[in-house]
Amino acid sequence: MTVSDTGSEPGSDFLSSTREFYDAIAEDYAAMFAGKDAATPLDRAILAAFAELVGDEGTVADVGCGPGRSTAHLAALGLRAYGLDLSESMLAVARRENPELRFEQGSMLDLGVSDGSLAGIVSWYSTIHTPVDRLPALFAEFHRALTPGGHLLLAFQTGGPHRRHDRPFGHDVSLTFLRRQPDDLAQLLTETGFTLGSRTIREPDEDLGEPTPQAYLLARKPVTAA
Repeated sequence: MTVSDTGSEPGSDFLSSTREFYDAIAEDYAAMFAGKDAATPLDRAILAAFAELVGDEGTVADVGCGPGRSTAHLAALGLRAYGLDLSESMLAVARRENPELRFEQGSMLDLGVSDGSLAGIVSWYSTIHTPVDRLPALFAEFHRALTPGGHLLLAFQTGGPHRRHDRPFGHDVSLTFLRRQPDDLAQLLTETGFTLGSRTIREPDEDLGEPTPQAYLLARKPVTAA
């Protein structure tokens, strides 16, 4: 696989490109992470905090769930979680490895649920292919779908230029992985109507080969409109 730094954003066909990329690598990706924890200790602490905030009432959507590792972790924390992803190949892995959980094909930009129907939304490294000009619409969709008082958790890479991955595992596909600045996303969330609860940044984990710091934002849809 070739990895290159780039300052460019993906084009308007980013949904198709993302779907094709993950359809191609789904089985290789699942094999690479087989038997490994879904998160580092700090990641698990943040997910546990999210689960405590949401509680055991209501449904949680794990958007961009991939092979379902984060969905399964959320379910193990006692949440009524289901997964949503663009890639049918990733969903096939998720359903095979977690037959007791629900997984649906779809886009984060159109969650296909009624207004205020979700108690929580987790976007675990799934906004990293969305162009910056589509983020306001994405966060507005999250806000629409959450019940008043519902919680949102975002995880993403921060710092450094964007990175483009070419021919992963030998497949003839490529995709840009976007680095975000926590303050920029926090501002977009507040402009959408969310109240920010916390922002966390941890240093790269060398054992995992992470090249950049990892960031996490916890936000809440207010119970009443401002």
